[in-house]
Amino acid sequence: MTVSDNGVRKRDEVAPALYRLLSDSALSRAALGACGFPVVLADAGAKGHPITFANQAFEAFFGYRADEVLGRPAITLLFPEDESAASMFEKAPARVEMRIRRKDGSTAYVELTIGMVHGGSGRLSHWVLAFADRSELERLREELRILRAIAAAP
Repeated sequence: MTVSDNGVRKRDEVAPALYRLLSDSALSRAALGACGFPVVLADAGAKGHPITFANQAFEAFFGYRADEVLGRPAITLLFPEDESAASMFEKAPARVEMRIRRKDGSTAYVELTIGMVHGGSGRLSHWVLAFADRSELERLREELRILRAIAAAP
């Protein structure tokens, strides 16, 4: 056992596995927080899958501060008009194109990637929801549909 200059054991030597686990957890949170695309974590074991983490990109894209969404059910917050949204977790891991609602009431088209996090026991603990904005792509698709209809008209 190593003792520091003042005679106190170093924190990482008291419980190395715990220290490594906490370091890995902090690293994971920092990495998710630094992502340039919206990411939330939702509790897989709780009813409604409440949000337990939201990064800054989520805040910017959706208009919610993290403290406004923590503890709120992911489904009713983000997909209130989509009755089939609750079943999306059953399809995980998956990628789904869908509409979401922002805080200001506006909608956006997104590609939602749903991932799973399992705890040390192997039990599913969290869902990872990552959003890619596809609103511009959807707008271009609509323009293309209109142009095709115009071109096909006599």
